[in-house]
Amino acid sequence: MNYLINVLGRSGLMKRDLDYHLLRAAMVVIFVWFGYDKWFVAEITDLLPLITNGPLISWTIPVLGVKGTSVFLGTTEWTFGLLIFLGFWNKKLGILGALGSCATFIGTVTIIPFAPGAWHEGAGGFPAMTIVAAFLLKDLVLLTVSVYLLRQDVARQLKVAEQAASAASDRSTH
Repeated sequence: MNYLINVLGRSGLMKRDLDYHLLRAAMVVIFVWFGYDKWFVAEITDLLPLITNGPLISWTIPVLGVKGTSVFLGTTEWTFGLLIFLGFWNKKLGILGALGSCATFIGTVTIIPFAPGAWHEGAGGFPAMTIVAAFLLKDLVLLTVSVYLLRQDVARQLKVAEQAASAASDRSTH
């Protein structure tokens, strides 16, 4: 095992932010794909039981209607996906994308306790989940990834700002 750890430790894969870049790319793919689905009223119709029981997103159907909710969710998911993608080069845009991503997944994770059919009655109800709860539970991981990207981008942006301030201070003292 130590040999394997040493080999992995010496490899370039473990030293070049591979995890950070893979997570960013995965979030872009997820937002593009899920955002694409949201453009279809059929998708929103399938999600109506979840949306209407979500404490943070239930307002969308009465205010925007089914088609408006479809457009709203598709647009926001593509926007956040684009901002996360642009975060490869611009950390400030990445921060905005990660914030939007956090909001998205907070919105979906909060549906879990209220989702109809989420708890398997044949197994005694909560905490025995059905596919409904399992479908939403994946968003807990996506929320965690969003927080990770936010933390990384904020730290990287602060480092750039500190380096710029230090360089400016060095120029003014010479």
